[in-house]
Amino acid sequence: MMLQGKHAIVTGGGTGIGLAIARALVAEGAQVTITGRRLEVLEQVAEPGMHPMVMDVTDEAQIIDRMAEAVAARGPIQICVANAGIAEGKKLHKTDSAFWRKIMATNLDGCFFTVREALKSMMTTDWGRVIAISSVAGLRGAPGAGAYATSKHAVIGMMRSFAEDFLEAPYTFNSICPGYVDTPIVTRNTDSISERAGVSADEARAMMVNQNRHKKLIRPEEVAAAAIWLCNPLCESVNGTEVAIDGGQV
Repeated sequence: MMLQGKHAIVTGGGTGIGLAIARALVAEGAQVTITGRRLEVLEQVAEPGMHPMVMDVTDEAQIIDRMAEAVAARGPIQICVANAGIAEGKKLHKTDSAFWRKIMATNLDGCFFTVREALKSMMTTDWGRVIAISSVAGLRGAPGAGAYATSKHAVIGMMRSFAEDFLEAPYTFNSICPGYVDTPIVTRNTDSISERAGVSADEARAMMVNQNRHKKLIRPEEVAAAAIWLCNPLCESVNGTEVAIDGGQV
């Protein structure tokens, strides 16, 4: 197991992509702190090697405190997966400042605070991996979801910049950019897309599936496999880049 004994943290680790990544990290020997807003959800899915911790990524002070608690309990964080995010869309003329800030607070600010605090402990070690879960929307844009796409573009820019800051250090910073993944977020988005596009729920789901060029939803385990690859010690030169998982979409 190539990650034996390493401490990883996965935000949004109770469902979907985050849970799949947490399971894959545990399978490679890591001790994984999984975070989310609802303790009951985290406790229901936690397996041996997973350690539930309530943490709201929009609350900077809470992130500082909880990350310090995780480090005290399990040692320096050497793998940070900034996965927590929300996927909601509104067209430009319907996007007010409250909606804009809601998206940025979770998808961008939350990623920044998480990575910053993880890096503080990571820098006491001689090896580390930082992975941000962005989106194909961060590579090309998304109609009707300008705030979301902007946040995901910014996450990519952030990871590229952090990689530049630490080019000669033993840490890497990369983004994974999935297309539509078969997760609870996609299920919730069905209603939103249905309302925005004026179509049925089945038609809305078909629209999402068809956005993936291979005409099927991506499995969370596929995203997890990419994360594990980025954590491989032999991937130390994969840095400041994006891994697209999109069925040929981009």
